[in-house]
Amino acid sequence: MDRNSNLPQDIVRAIRSVVGDGPLALHEPRFNGNEWVYLKECLDSTYVSSVGKFVDRFESDLAAFTGAKRAVAVVNGTAALHVALRLAGVEAGDEVLLPALTFIATANAVVYCKATPHFVDSEDRSFGMDAVALRDYLSSATELRDNHCISRGTGRIIRAMVPMHTFGHPVDIEALLAVAHDFHMQLIEDAAESLGSTVGGKHTGTFGLMGTLSFNGNKTITTGGGGAILTNDLELGKRAKHLTTTSKLPHRWNFVHDEVGYNYRLPNLNAALGCAQLEQLPSFLADKRRLFERYQAAFASVQGVRLVVEPAGCHSNYWLQTLLLDESQANQRDAVLTVTNDAGLMTRPVWALMNRLSMYSNAPKAPLPMAESLERRLINIPSSSGLLSVAP
Repeated sequence: MDRNSNLPQDIVRAIRSVVGDGPLALHEPRFNGNEWVYLKECLDSTYVSSVGKFVDRFESDLAAFTGAKRAVAVVNGTAALHVALRLAGVEAGDEVLLPALTFIATANAVVYCKATPHFVDSEDRSFGMDAVALRDYLSSATELRDNHCISRGTGRIIRAMVPMHTFGHPVDIEALLAVAHDFHMQLIEDAAESLGSTVGGKHTGTFGLMGTLSFNGNKTITTGGGGAILTNDLELGKRAKHLTTTSKLPHRWNFVHDEVGYNYRLPNLNAALGCAQLEQLPSFLADKRRLFERYQAAFASVQGVRLVVEPAGCHSNYWLQTLLLDESQANQRDAVLTVTNDAGLMTRPVWALMNRLSMYSNAPKAPLPMAESLERRLINIPSSSGLLSVAP
């Protein structure tokens, strides 16, 4: 018998001690502010599509909150990443370094550029790219030629890397920037999950050439569907806005487009929702931190598992509260998922590693020992910002 066969029930009891009884989703949106007011104003104006004051305001408010010089709102986070990669110079035939432990959109955006994902390992502090392992891998698996990083295995240029801030916990971004610099590639941050997270007081998504955000219905704030590109390069921001608005040249009536662009514009209706959500973001973040602290106390005495804590020197948004099973308890993961979901508590495992998916099974990859271990042991638990307001 497993030395902790009661672990699934122990986890249920710990979660229930914090959130109370009743069924709970993994992460629900929360609408307690001006959502109805702004949506009605938008409807009354009739500007519900790609033009309207809420789009401009949302972009301005995002830039102010994150400290980025420019924010460009788009239809979703995948579109944001696609355009950011294109603006970073990723071309057909290139490779892009990605964590194997990521959501599939990170890899799909690379393929949209007709490039190839190249998967690398994670570390157990933030679950993001391991800068030390990556440097060692690139030192042996690549060569620098004509200011390009060339894969010895494929002969292709590795044009960029895309670290992802997993579950809102900031990756070791400074170390990864140093690797990107030394191996002559661009760094684009996938900050889809980390709105409100900072490293040394600086917001995620503002360290690299560009960063991307998501406002899907399950994110810390939502626009229903939506995303954004962040950058401190004003010219790149201008190009991003142009490309995502079908590359149409301004004119009072003519339709003139100067290159192949994308209809990735965020509708004004969605932006109105986003403006109201952004106003409440500080309170959402405070409530999610309180939830973490309550969970931390509840799980302190549960053997065989630990609640994931933000990395040192970082301030996490705690988007998804996460459990990490001890390696000796990895075989209990599916039992935990079954028992918690049967109890009405929505939990889920981390994503399958990208290299395990059929469409990416032949993509180049580094050794992935930590990513493979984390895949067996990570479990997300109910994380909505409003949970404590309804708990006893």
